[in-house]
Amino acid sequence: MNYISKNIKHLRILKKLSQEGLAEELNVTRSRIGSYEENRSAPNIEFLITFSDYFKIPIDILLRNDLTKAKDFSFIELNNQRVLFPITVDDDNENLIEVVPVKASAGYLAGYDDPEYIEQLQKIKLPFLPTGKHRAFPIKGDSMLPMKDGTFVIGQFIEDRSDIKNGKTYVLVTLNDGMVYKRVYNTIDLNNSLLLKSDNKSYDNYNVPINEVLEIWEFTCSINTQEYTQEELKFSSIIGMFNELGMELKALEETLK
Repeated sequence: MNYISKNIKHLRILKKLSQEGLAEELNVTRSRIGSYEENRSAPNIEFLITFSDYFKIPIDILLRNDLTKAKDFSFIELNNQRVLFPITVDDDNENLIEVVPVKASAGYLAGYDDPEYIEQLQKIKLPFLPTGKHRAFPIKGDSMLPMKDGTFVIGQFIEDRSDIKNGKTYVLVTLNDGMVYKRVYNTIDLNNSLLLKSDNKSYDNYNVPINEVLEIWEFTCSINTQEYTQEELKFSSIIGMFNELGMELKALEETLK
């Protein structure tokens, strides 16, 4: 379905422009804007390019997404383009944490930029979280031991790739690998990718091209849905000690250099 007529009107209103005002900004006639908004005619490619450049929103989003559910702060700016980023708020205009359920995690890749999809997700509030936009993602498998399968990781949205902290854990939404939770190293300057590592060393490290990374969420906290056994707790403590020792050794190595 083509949403361009609804989106032209909605974005104009968000910008607090009259039809005449928008026409002046885009160097077209007011009647042309009215014709597009009322769906009496379809905008040509030249207009779409001009409109896209003015609002910094990709043409495919203008055509394929119903933006009438989005407010101005529902967009983020990446590489000088504004990308739809649906969020939900409560009656006090405070961000809610959308929970991506295990059964729907595969569908998140198709719905992450769809306001209707995000709106139907369950929401929770955790008042102790730092300022920022958070979302909860289910963890599958054992690649990030001692994190158990079924644990929910709550991550804070990272808009600027340069904010990635080497060695920290992140939930990444990727074009080809889906949703993954890994320890991330920024190698964009080296090979235009991110290096992903698992805490379970039986899994190999691998790189993901940065242009395939759709969203990045930095670990804030986790919610475990299963009780740890005594053996797992001992194993968790051992892993934690080795991780801390590794970081201390790395810091010492940097100092000696």
